[in-house]
Amino acid sequence: MSYRVLFAEDAERDIEELYRFIAGRDGVETAERILGEIETACLGLDALPERGNIPKELVSIGISDYRELHHKPWRVIYRIMDNDVVVYCVVDGRRDMQSFLERRLLR
Repeated sequence: MSYRVLFAEDAERDIEELYRFIAGRDGVETAERILGEIETACLGLDALPERGNIPKELVSIGISDYRELHHKPWRVIYRIMDNDVVVYCVVDGRRDMQSFLERRLLR
């Protein structure tokens, strides 16, 4: 079964901000390489979306609908919905993820 990978508006905004941050700090080539790797990982969810683990911050509050991929230090949080995989955020995993995920996903 093949899934369709979609990006929520918040995830698109996260990616744009991440690109600007990396390009400003490490240069455009590095930003393009890293974002290309993250995009490839996300698009690869079309075949095996279950491969991601459930974020521990969500498990601790009883939520198991979301999964994540890691591209350290960034984390891609997504959800499988029927034949779609919806990417909700691409975020630096070094931040307070518990508060961030509760704000972003449970609003």
